[in-house]
Amino acid sequence: MHPNPAFRGTPADTNIAFARDRAFGTLALNGAETPMLSHVPFLLAEDGSHADLHLVRSNPISRSLKDPQPATLAVTGPDSYISPDWYALDDQVPTWNYVAVHLTGTLAPLPDTDLPPLLERLSTFFETRLAPKPVWTMDKMQDEALARMLRMIRPFRLTITDIQGTWKLNQNKPDAARQGAANHVASDGIGAQTDLLADLMHAATGDTP
Repeated sequence: MHPNPAFRGTPADTNIAFARDRAFGTLALNGAETPMLSHVPFLLAEDGSHADLHLVRSNPISRSLKDPQPATLAVTGPDSYISPDWYALDDQVPTWNYVAVHLTGTLAPLPDTDLPPLLERLSTFFETRLAPKPVWTMDKMQDEALARMLRMIRPFRLTITDIQGTWKLNQNKPDAARQGAANHVASDGIGAQTDLLADLMHAATGDTP
């Protein structure tokens, strides 16, 4: 997380709502030689207390996790390169604006019996966003195919003890500079979801006059 307090003042419920809506992130655990990473969809509790997810049994995290272990789920949002020319100020440098929330806690395996209802909840969460398409459900699968799929994956829960968010939107710049940069992000941004990032920059409250 960026250490500048100007980017760290987002309320906890906003960070939770962002991560819950995004519902996809990078799970990170310490490995014997290097960090272990996996990119996973997840379901975050409304109060941010835990996130439920699943991993393929052959995944290195799944294979190694026999007892609860510290873990972080990094959830990223819109981002863009920011050219110093866009501020219309002297002595500026390039930077990158972004939104990110880190959910940190303890990852533990759940009983295999928790897997079918977890998968139902997870698919329903995303399928309902595709309306008016009818919601896909697991009962559309043949029993043998479903049983084979269930044998391949394991359910997990991240019990969350800390939530940190960075919303780096040029809040440390004068309002006119931030608004000017936001206009350029909307038209010329290099990154992901630049239109959304521009909207967030326009709405940000700066700490400078």
